[in-house]
Amino acid sequence: MNSAEIRQKFLGYFASKKHTIVPSSSLVPHSDPTLLFTNAGMVQFKHFFLGSETSDYTRAVSAQCCVRAGGKHNDLDNVGYTARHHTFFEMLGNFSFGDYFKEEAITMAWDFITNELNIPRDRLTVTVHHSDQESENIWIKKIGIPKERVIQCGDNDNFWSMGETGPCGPCTEIFYDHGADIPGGAPGSSESDGDRYIEIWNIVFMQYNRTIDGHLHPLPMPSVDTGMGLERLSAVMQGVHNNYETDLFKEIIHTAEQMLPHTEQARDKNEHLSSLRVIADHIRSTTFLIKDNITPSNEGRGYVLRRIIRRALRHGHKLNMPIHFFSRLVPVVIKIMGGAYPDLKKAEHAIESTLYREEDAFSLTLNQGMKLLEKELLSIHGTVIPGDIIFKLYDTYGFPIDLTADIARERLLQLDEIGYKKCMAEQQERSRQSSKFDIDYNQNEQQMEILRDKSSTFLEVTHGETEAQIIAYIPGEKDILVLDKNSLLPRRWRASR
Repeated sequence: MNSAEIRQKFLGYFASKKHTIVPSSSLVPHSDPTLLFTNAGMVQFKHFFLGSETSDYTRAVSAQCCVRAGGKHNDLDNVGYTARHHTFFEMLGNFSFGDYFKEEAITMAWDFITNELNIPRDRLTVTVHHSDQESENIWIKKIGIPKERVIQCGDNDNFWSMGETGPCGPCTEIFYDHGADIPGGAPGSSESDGDRYIEIWNIVFMQYNRTIDGHLHPLPMPSVDTGMGLERLSAVMQGVHNNYETDLFKEIIHTAEQMLPHTEQARDKNEHLSSLRVIADHIRSTTFLIKDNITPSNEGRGYVLRRIIRRALRHGHKLNMPIHFFSRLVPVVIKIMGGAYPDLKKAEHAIESTLYREEDAFSLTLNQGMKLLEKELLSIHGTVIPGDIIFKLYDTYGFPIDLTADIARERLLQLDEIGYKKCMAEQQERSRQSSKFDIDYNQNEQQMEILRDKSSTFLEVTHGETEAQIIAYIPGEKDILVLDKNSLLPRRWRASR
């Protein structure tokens, strides 16, 4: 069953159970300034759970686009190193706002998984909160799961809260067992971090309101919030262990692989598979973020987007891929996801052109920064990259520290962040000291006349370099060159002669 069929089957099943199908909301949570991105299916329904808003329906179902690449939920640094971490994913969820509760939620979840998807019952294990005897009884007595496959867990694993105060409650999770040949133990065990048992569905019972004193008070309208990752479910349904081997990623990875130089294509695929997976994940998140009108910048959501793009470009550089390889992957994402999200096709040109410009702007920085880093790494003794080298990469070449950290992780190195921050503070102090322009124009009217007579054309910088003519030179304690073209220069600029 491909991912599109799974998505549609999920929505159709709960629609048949009188749930209203609600479209995915924007990745920008406009009604919730506390979140950087929409990171769960319940975000667009948060006010319903809080009781501050009401809706025309008491049951809802959605396939929600989510990004976890900043803020509290940040999986960016793990992408490429695990089988299941993503910056972008789809969360399938069904919701009850004061309608059904534990028994019906558990019954529908089990029915969908075992009867609609035909996942073998003996491959499934569930967890419950240690205080939630009601849910445990439903699983054992009504559903018929053997008691040994119903595991009690504590607050860290099976109690969900919106924040330190507010709606909260116990949750029950359904795990799929990938088999004894995969390392890892059952949930709650000392080996639970392994990949054998994978959580595929989380059902949260929001039945309490936690007050500032920490006490739990029963809610007058207990509700249900569930979440099931489409990527993980697709891996189960397609008989693979790794999300990147599903139809959501395979064609993207194959297309990227075809852009590799022949020398790279001839190498063992495992040598560059993690980089291809990073690229495949990141093109999905950037495509959807730009579609939702987020643009690369140096702050907020735009900065996170820029980080994702540059991380993908660094992995492309690592594989010697051609410039603009990243923007060429946009049509593949739209081919796979456009049926469920038709707005992608409408935004295709904007997405491609935005990425094209970012690739242009960062390519020179990336090339020069990598050369310097490789040179400096040869002189390092031990396992720590000194702070002055990290700062030099950033200050001289505009090479972001998060990329240096990503490279360090690959090579089992650490960063001297304290030394880096010290260099940064010293630079900021030097900038403050030199912010006063030293030339006294009142003492040189001739200099002022030169500046008045010479005008420059302002350029919007979209490429790494351009040509300009020197039209005046003013010597002094700080020499001045007047050019016929002007722009907002980056930290690093170069004169050809």
